[in-house]
Amino acid sequence: MASPTQAPLALTDQLGARVSVRECLETALKQANGLIDKVLQLESTKKKIQSNNASHGENAEGIVMIITMLSSRIDAVRSSFSEHLRTAVYGGVGVDAYARQLMRFEDLQLLEEEQLDESIELARAQQEIEEAVEGVLPPLDALMSTLLGWIRVQPQINPLRPAIFVRALCDCLADHIPDAQVRGAVIAPIAARMGLHLAKLYKELADWMRACGVEPAGLAAPVAPGTPSGQTPAANMGSSVARTLLTLDKLRRLLSGELDAAPAQQDFSLTVPASLVALQDMRQVEAMVQRLSKRAKEAKKGDATQESLKQAAARMALADGKSLGKQLGEEVVRLMLENLLHDDRLLPSVRGVLASLEPVLLVMAKFDQQFFSDKAHPARVLIERITSRSLGFANQQAEGFARFLQSAELAASALAKHPHTGGDSATVFAQVQNKLDAVWAKDDETQRLKREEAARALMQAEQRNMLAQYLAQDFRDRVQSKDIPQTVLDFVCGPWAQVVAQSQLACKDGTSDPQGYSAIVDELFWSVQPRVARRNRTRLVEIIPGILGKLRTGLQLVEFPPERIAAFFDELIGLHEAALEGRKTHKVDIPPQEAANPDVWLRAQETLEAGYLTEDTAMPPADYADSGAELGAALKGLPVGAWVELVIDGAWLRVQLNWVSPHRSLYLFGSAAGSTHSMSQRTLDKLREGGMIRLVSDGHMVDDALNAVAQTALRNSLGKASGT
Repeated sequence: MASPTQAPLALTDQLGARVSVRECLETALKQANGLIDKVLQLESTKKKIQSNNASHGENAEGIVMIITMLSSRIDAVRSSFSEHLRTAVYGGVGVDAYARQLMRFEDLQLLEEEQLDESIELARAQQEIEEAVEGVLPPLDALMSTLLGWIRVQPQINPLRPAIFVRALCDCLADHIPDAQVRGAVIAPIAARMGLHLAKLYKELADWMRACGVEPAGLAAPVAPGTPSGQTPAANMGSSVARTLLTLDKLRRLLSGELDAAPAQQDFSLTVPASLVALQDMRQVEAMVQRLSKRAKEAKKGDATQESLKQAAARMALADGKSLGKQLGEEVVRLMLENLLHDDRLLPSVRGVLASLEPVLLVMAKFDQQFFSDKAHPARVLIERITSRSLGFANQQAEGFARFLQSAELAASALAKHPHTGGDSATVFAQVQNKLDAVWAKDDETQRLKREEAARALMQAEQRNMLAQYLAQDFRDRVQSKDIPQTVLDFVCGPWAQVVAQSQLACKDGTSDPQGYSAIVDELFWSVQPRVARRNRTRLVEIIPGILGKLRTGLQLVEFPPERIAAFFDELIGLHEAALEGRKTHKVDIPPQEAANPDVWLRAQETLEAGYLTEDTAMPPADYADSGAELGAALKGLPVGAWVELVIDGAWLRVQLNWVSPHRSLYLFGSAAGSTHSMSQRTLDKLREGGMIRLVSDGHMVDDALNAVAQTALRNSLGKASGT
């Protein structure tokens, strides 16, 4: 079957037209449908492989056979790739994107050989594609960042970044080539071909976006003096920092403690996959010496002698293998800090505080390798707390930032002044962290009490709403085959179920219906059935005043709006008059989907205490551009501690998720300035689907920085496995 036509982007047709993220992604996906066809064009691919026969060696013929097989199944392959690409594009921004990295630092000790090989397979494909699109990707990153609502370039959240295509390609190949070794043989040439066509797509897409009036976002904000210029960790992975002595096997041995505990001549060949053979010791020596030499040239003349001694000591230590663990520990710390210092989510002065911690952390890394394997290590906790708390401030002029910065700088100063010997580093960091926590706890006391009150109000509301849902179903079961007006059924299963639930929760003696609010439902149902009630008009006249009085009292219990009470009573009185006069009414069956998934009802006091936001408050700002419903789906499962920016009263506000109710029906957010905001799952969904909430951080800045280190080691291992 012929490949689908990939029409050029209609630049002139939409010149100057407003474009949304959704439209941009759909345009890109439509254009990408023909990518896999071009990649698997047999003749051109065969020529490419044959021209690189030296690099593929004896595998060249086998690779051609595999691609021939894929070409024969082009319809199925195309469908698979398109499906995986759409899933990756719309699900690859936000928390899920961070969870699906090529390599996570904390998992390195636990991965099996096949899992490590899969990571190398992904890295090899990504390397091929990134090299091909290197020249055209930055403009697309800048334009896409603007559409996503950022004023600075955020390449790590570009939903069309190369990693997304790599994931789709690898998932597609896994569908059709079950054998991991076979996939590993073909991934590089296929990815190289895809990179060439993807570069053309990126360029066309960027031209189209500019023609539609999209302006590129600016470069990252300047950083503190002495720190690197702003990039994100994801962008930093391809920089010169990646060219270090770290490889996966060395990093895994560092985490497991093998490097310090093992004899100098220990053979690790039994514990390291063949594809991750360690670098030769002399190559490690030369790499480290080059780095130390570079630092020596940049040091002051007065430190030249001392630096030379350090170089000599390093050369001797590495030569006999006794201190490799310490040297690698220092390297990991430096790379971790560099990733943090390149992260433009952190304000410049905060990056300055982190930079001042480097000497202390380097000393610690020599003697306390628990820092790398223990997420609860006091030093990691301290850095995480400082970075995470700093995200509450969108700029350095924000309320409370000056006091926060002063406390962080005092903590860093206290660590710098302590006479470290290395072994006591964890204790020292813990002491400083405790003092810092005490300062912040005092600052946060009012906010803490406010959050606790809000959480209690929300907890009570969730309990009442969960019970109300159960009661509503019971009320529906009571009216099977009965002629109940829709208005009354909606009322009983909605507001009145809340009344009954509140009454039962407030009862302390265990009485199931202390105020008779549940029992009156049967009388209410009887009174609005004309054919039944008109048979005993005397009883109907007698019970109507009691029903109305009981309803009014109960609705006040849950603070139901008076205007809505009056409106319902007008309808109810009309139904009673119809029953007394013998007039017919018509029942309208309630659709099951309308009864499902009711929103949460809060009393006025609960709304006030929790800063509750309804769906009506989820209104976009005046200059807002819709980012697409499916794009926001990546923010599902938002973890407590995550920082987000959401639209409140028509403006963007940065808040942290402080609390989630047990049934995840209510969410409580707080800003650094002390404001409290809560919402139901339905309101959060509306914000997410409308693109009115965006992730700043999932609350794991240090983990992300260390994950970037692991991915750097992965890339270096890839180079070694390829023989480079």
